[in-house]
Amino acid sequence: MSDEFELLVVGGGPAGLSAARAYRAAGGRGAVAIVTDEHRMPYNRPPLTKELLRGESSEDELPIEPEGWLQEHEVRLVSGRAVVLDAGARMVGLSGGRELRYRSCVLASGAEPTRLPVPGADHPGVRVIRTLDHVRELTGRLRAGDPVVMIGSGFIGCEIAASLTRRDQVVTLVSDEEQPNAARLDLESAERIHRWLDEEGVRVNLGSEVEEIVARDGALEVRAGAVRATGKVVVMAAGVAPRGELAAAAGLELASGAVPVDAAMRTERAGLYAAGDVAFAYNASAGRPLRVEHWGDALGQGEVAGRTAAGEDAQWDAVPGFWSTIGGHTLKYAAWGDGFEVSRLEQHGDGAFTAWYGRGGTIVGVLAHEADEDYERGRAMIAEGASWR
Repeated sequence: MSDEFELLVVGGGPAGLSAARAYRAAGGRGAVAIVTDEHRMPYNRPPLTKELLRGESSEDELPIEPEGWLQEHEVRLVSGRAVVLDAGARMVGLSGGRELRYRSCVLASGAEPTRLPVPGADHPGVRVIRTLDHVRELTGRLRAGDPVVMIGSGFIGCEIAASLTRRDQVVTLVSDEEQPNAARLDLESAERIHRWLDEEGVRVNLGSEVEEIVARDGALEVRAGAVRATGKVVVMAAGVAPRGELAAAAGLELASGAVPVDAAMRTERAGLYAAGDVAFAYNASAGRPLRVEHWGDALGQGEVAGRTAAGEDAQWDAVPGFWSTIGGHTLKYAAWGDGFEVSRLEQHGDGAFTAWYGRGGTIVGVLAHEADEDYERGRAMIAEGASWR
C-alpha cells in the first residue's frame, strides 16, 4: 500500500478529523490519511472532564465518526507518532522509521498538559486529563470516598473537581487565583463559580501558589502557603502547551510554541497547514492572530485547512468560544480571548446572568448562564465590533 498522500493529517483530534472531512466534502481527491498516536478513532474530548468522568456516559459515545466513516470516505488511519517533518521534501517520518509523503499536510498535533515546575510534580500519583487513557488511569486509581487534590481553578480544573465530587470523591481544590477563573473573567462571575464549587462539596483553597507535592504515608500532600491538602491522587490542570516541536524542527519560527498561520491556515511553507491548539491563527474578523484552545474552534480551523487544501477559498473568521459545565451549571463563553478593559454583569433572576466584556470601546466578550439568547446575540456583536455602551 502506497505511503504517498494527497492530504496527510498529523493528529487525530477534532482539527485533524475536520480537515480530512472538509477536504473530501470540498471535492478533494486522492489518498488521505490521518496519523494518530492514540491508536483509535478521533473522539470528542469535552466529555472527558464532564459526562465520562462523572460516569454518565460511556466510551462508546466518544467517537466523532463511526469507524465505517473511514472506508466510506476513503481515509486511512495510520497509528504512529510523527517525529520528523521535512517541509522541503514534503515528508513526515514516524517513530518506527516509516516515511509518509504528501502534497498537502495539515499539522493538527494539538497541545499537551503542562506541569507546575515544583518538586513532586512528576510523581506517578500526580495525574492530568487530556486523553481517554488519562481518564482510565485516573479512575483506575480511585475508589469511592478516596480524597483527591485538584490543582488549578481554570475551567478544566473546575469541571474536573465538580465531576469527581459527583463520583463520591472527597475533593480539595488548590489554586493561586483569588477566585476561580479570575484571570479570564470578571470578579462577580468568578465568585459565582466559587459558590457552585462550594455547593458541589468541593473544598476550595485559593490565593496560594503550590510550592511542592510530598509523598507521605501512602498519600500525596500538596503544600501551598499555609495550605496542606492530602489526597490519594493529585490532578493537575495547569494549562497546556502547543505541540509545535515538529514545525520547529522543520525550521518554522514559532510564536510562544504555536505555529503561525494565515486565515486560510497556511504556514509559511508551501503545502503545509496548521489548525487547532497547535496554531497561532489569523482571524479575519478580529484582524489579528489569536491563540485559542477550544474544541469548536479546532473543528472550525480544521475545516478551513481542509477546504483550502482542496482548492477552495476559506478563512477563519468565527468568534472563538466554548461551553463549560461545572456540576449542574453550564456556562457559554465567547470572546477574542486577549483581554478586556471593562465588564458589566446583568442578572436575570433564578441564578441566570450575562457578563459583557469591552475593550477599546467595543464588545469583545460575553459569558452567559441560562441566557442563550444573550450568548448568540453577543457572538454576533463581537464579530461586528459593536460599540460598548
